[in-house]
Amino acid sequence: MKKKLLWGGISIAGLVIIVLGWEFINTLGRTQLQINIHQNKELIYLSTFAEPPQFAIWLEDPETHRLMTVFVTHRVAVGDWEGKANVPVALPRWFELFKVNKHGEADAEKVPPLVVTGATPKDDYFSVRAEVKPGSKWICWVEMNLAGDFNDAFPQEDIQNFKVDEFSNGQPALLYWAEVKAEEGRVFDFELAGKSIWDNGKTRVESVSEGITTAQSVFDEMNIEVIQPKPKLIDRNRM
Repeated sequence: MKKKLLWGGISIAGLVIIVLGWEFINTLGRTQLQINIHQNKELIYLSTFAEPPQFAIWLEDPETHRLMTVFVTHRVAVGDWEGKANVPVALPRWFELFKVNKHGEADAEKVPPLVVTGATPKDDYFSVRAEVKPGSKWICWVEMNLAGDFNDAFPQEDIQNFKVDEFSNGQPALLYWAEVKAEEGRVFDFELAGKSIWDNGKTRVESVSEGITTAQSVFDEMNIEVIQPKPKLIDRNRM
């Protein structure tokens, strides 16, 4: 009986070693982009709703312009806006690229299905990974909007012009970008590309005006690390 238990234990241990060995070998030659974001909670709490921002992260192949969503908050992805199906003013650029094309229909050839969606992150730090071909080049985009961050330039009610911020958008969504080469160990910083505005069914990306104040500091740390993944039995970042 003891011999059977011993041999059974050895067999299980051997199987575990084989599986772990295979997973280790399986990570060789693989590369992942890890996008790291730090949210400024003090600014978030100062907004009208004190809720974390909605945001989307996607990759663009600079040669083919093929797009791939890495992460988008659940509310934006499924259109969960408390009675409203979609609020494109929240993340205009992502909405334009991944929800509609110039004909108002899904562009299936250029835009593959969503990769990761999730609840709006409430922790200070947020990270998400996407697996890419080693040595490949990408443009990584991040679009962010903090609802209710009103200021003098973007008030909730503009009495002089008889306008009301219907969706409590506050300051417009901001668009960040980084050029990336997938070489292990490298770190890339994001740059502010501009503000994205939804206007009568079309998106405009404009330079950041003086009226944009606190919105620029909601994401106060952002970078991309190129890493080799650790062995995992189930790797959700692999595509």
